[in-house]
Amino acid sequence: MAFFVSRSKNRKEIKAIYTYHDKESLNPKGLKDLIAQTLDAEKAEDILSIPLSDNSAIADYMVIASGKSSRHVSGLARKLQEKLHQNGVKKLTTEGMAQCDWVVIDAGDVIVHLFRPEVREFYNIEKMWCHPPQNTSAEEVGKIKALK
Repeated sequence: MAFFVSRSKNRKEIKAIYTYHDKESLNPKGLKDLIAQTLDAEKAEDILSIPLSDNSAIADYMVIASGKSSRHVSGLARKLQEKLHQNGVKKLTTEGMAQCDWVVIDAGDVIVHLFRPEVREFYNIEKMWCHPPQNTSAEEVGKIKALK
């Protein structure tokens, strides 16, 4: 486990920010990239990365992807857990493996949501975290999501 120390201006308050990986080179962006590459290699669909550092303190990134079926979602989750362990991420929290309709993997700096397509469409969590400018058409929103 690694941690980073940040000090306030008056130097009286020290905050330790713990991360769940032991490799210095695996920063939040590197972790997000590793997750996206692993999901892509395992044929996940509609992979979306949302930066959260400006909007929330829960994580730096959220990665959302779809599997073709419950079995595919389960396979994606297992392969991702395996790859993260191989790259030094020791403490993962996983929820939803019993049903595999919606699996959440908390890797510390990155939260991963894996869905079956119907479940992803129903909950539409991208809408909650992506804030396109007002008066934006549906086509432009798709382009904005693709750029992130």
